[in-house]
Amino acid sequence: MTGRPLGRRRFIGAAAALGSAALAGPLAPLAQARTTADATSTTASRPDAVATPAGFQPEGIAVSGRGAAYTGSLIDGSIYRADLATGTGRIITRGQGPMSVGLKLDAYGRLLVAGGDSGQIRVIHSGDGRVLATHQAATGTAFINDVVVGCGGAWFTDSFADVVYFLPAGRSLTGADAAPRALRLGGEWVPVPPGGQYWGANGIERTPDGEALLLVHDTAEALFRVDPRTGTATRTVLDGGSVGNGDGLVVHGRTLYVVRNWAYAVDVFTLSGDGRRARFVKRITDPRFDEPTTAAVYGDRLYVVNARFDADWADPATASTIVSCPL
Repeated sequence: MTGRPLGRRRFIGAAAALGSAALAGPLAPLAQARTTADATSTTASRPDAVATPAGFQPEGIAVSGRGAAYTGSLIDGSIYRADLATGTGRIITRGQGPMSVGLKLDAYGRLLVAGGDSGQIRVIHSGDGRVLATHQAATGTAFINDVVVGCGGAWFTDSFADVVYFLPAGRSLTGADAAPRALRLGGEWVPVPPGGQYWGANGIERTPDGEALLLVHDTAEALFRVDPRTGTATRTVLDGGSVGNGDGLVVHGRTLYVVRNWAYAVDVFTLSGDGRRARFVKRITDPRFDEPTTAAVYGDRLYVVNARFDADWADPATASTIVSCPL
């Protein structure tokens, strides 16, 4: 997530100073997910958009192998689950605390949720919405923005600091070994001035070969490959296209989708296996895009979340959508 200064401060302020959540036990591993062919065969009849509840400002998205989409609210941290086959859904976690920004599912069916300016990482049961664990990754000026599962665990960006946080995504998430650890970004990484006025790391993904991380840097308008062992960053060479206003990232095979919020577009690239080069393929635009922030692939569709930063979220009737686009 990124925002223009006034819009950003408006929704950060609305969600600040809220409570934390309780701890509970872990889950069993997920059942076998549907294959890509199964998902593709059912997308023809799916709705073109999924509405999120009134008063719920969505930002991140995660989609299960069976087509359940999850998104979190920037306003109060609630979690909404929707069936992509029908477009219907319900809130499974009622927000009582910090905002929910980026989120991903792990192998145990848990949602790993970036907690924005709270500095928190939350772990939520994707079935019943219970909060299983809350970790305080950062204090002070921080914005835990997005997450990817891979490279040995889960990795979270902090848009106001030159670090990523690593959470071992094993079965146990409540012991001392489960606490998030900070990895400082170096090499060619462009440092972010302190104070929270400039946005650095935003969306995060894995390289196609699974060996490294990809981070989009908002202020530098650049994409970086990061070694998860050392934090050394190398600028990815772009052959055309743009990652300006880059927010969410999606890697699907060798294809990279960069959701560009204030550009109202998704730029599509073909990546080298190691993520060091990206060749521009096309730009997806859609009149339904309304400050899009993140996306997920399911079947032969790209599901794009509209955060609607410029909308009047003080009005409880304000709502948004997740729109479906062909790949």
